Amino acid sequence: MNIADICDNAKKGREYALLGNYDSSMVYYQGVIQQIHKHCQSLKDPALKVKWLQVRKELIEEYEQVKSIMGTLESFKSEKPVDLLTPLSEERTEDPAVWPPPTPAEHKNPIPLKRPNSGVKQQKKDSPALQHRGAGPVNRESYVEKKFDGTGYDSDLVDSLERDIVSRNPNVHWDDIADLEDAKKLLREAVVLPMWMPDFFKGIRRPWKGVLMVGPPGTGKTMLAKAVATECGTTFFNVSSSTLTSKYRGESEKLVRLLFEMARFYAPTTIFIDEIDSICGRRGTSDEHEASRRVKSELLVQMDGVGGAMESDDPSKMVMVLAATNFPWDIDEALRRRLEKRIYIPLPTAIGRVELLKINLREVELADDVDLDLIAEKIAGYSGADITNVCRDASMMAMRRRIQGLSPEEIRALSKDELQMPVTMEDFTLTLTKISKSVSAADLEKYEAWMGEFGSV
Repeated sequence: MNIADICDNAKKGREYALLGNYDSSMVYYQGVIQQIHKHCQSLKDPALKVKWLQVRKELIEEYEQVKSIMGTLESFKSEKPVDLLTPLSEERTEDPAVWPPPTPAEHKNPIPLKRPNSGVKQQKKDSPALQHRGAGPVNRESYVEKKFDGTGYDSDLVDSLERDIVSRNPNVHWDDIADLEDAKKLLREAVVLPMWMPDFFKGIRRPWKGVLMVGPPGTGKTMLAKAVATECGTTFFNVSSSTLTSKYRGESEKLVRLLFEMARFYAPTTIFIDEIDSICGRRGTSDEHEASRRVKSELLVQMDGVGGAMESDDPSKMVMVLAATNFPWDIDEALRRRLEKRIYIPLPTAIGRVELLKINLREVELADDVDLDLIAEKIAGYSGADITNVCRDASMMAMRRRIQGLSPEEIRALSKDELQMPVTMEDFTLTLTKISKSVSAADLEKYEAWMGEFGSV
């Protein structure tokens, strides 16, 4: 965290407020308040943390004052003008010599308030501190950052990527994911540490430019990607095969190139490609289409120029590709080489299953006879998604018993308290007779064989 950036943003916010550019002022205030919040989380000295919290409180008060001024100005614009001559018009005579017709007043339009877009160029020019520096998850709906210049590209494509791919805060934290400590450790090393220690991650220690998560369906690969977006403070691009495909010839390659150019512009960036095997399967197969091959080639070319490949590159400007797949054996060999770290996301362990049960049932009341350790033994071989389904079905058992035999009118008349009954051990026993595991032993052997040959933990 650069203290000078925080000071510069606070100064800009106050200057714009004094100049009457309240929209831009609010942008700077919102940004610096979030930066201080992130900075406080990294502080270990309690006394220093208290001082920063006091500074943040004062800035919030200034922000509220600016917000109040804007509200007052908007109310002036929305109020209807009052005709002061209306009460007198009923009493006046019709003699034009005594009461000449009133001359309409010439109303000049008030100076329009500057909108957030009008200040984007000035912000980019004056404050590089507003550029993403890994200061923490940013609410893009209220915090205007630097704007990508899409000159040379279709403006609709640029707007679509800005709107649909640059992810808002998914609000998934590391603690929401049970087990998978090795995967969490690797993702922290690949994304967070290069921004904390940029001088160390240079040369041969350059950051990984590609990480592939391999594992059965429902083991938490997408959840890990969401946790990266929430916790690591990078711009997060969530890409699917539909995002990078178009019916027009040559348009898909342009989308891939535009995606990576935007990622470098908003760096540090994480591009998450879920089900990457659907985009970049093996080339040269009989059922491969020419357009699909061109998209794969463009993706490989762009990935080769991404990340800290040169010793002089700044790790804080890195772009990392984070991919997930359930079919690693279908991925193109050249892409596999570019995804330098290939990690296996296994089925949850016994301890992990207990943690998953606790996470899924934290909002549900449990009966005294519920033994989570015993349930965890019975669901050995279940994936994380399977365990979530077990918890969801068991939590609805009491409701099903309560409404059994009731008419629709009686069901609608039930209060919330009547349906809030604790989940019993019998509910879990009955649920496990209906919900089976979704991953077979043969599938696990295939994953282990592939990781034994190509894994890179």
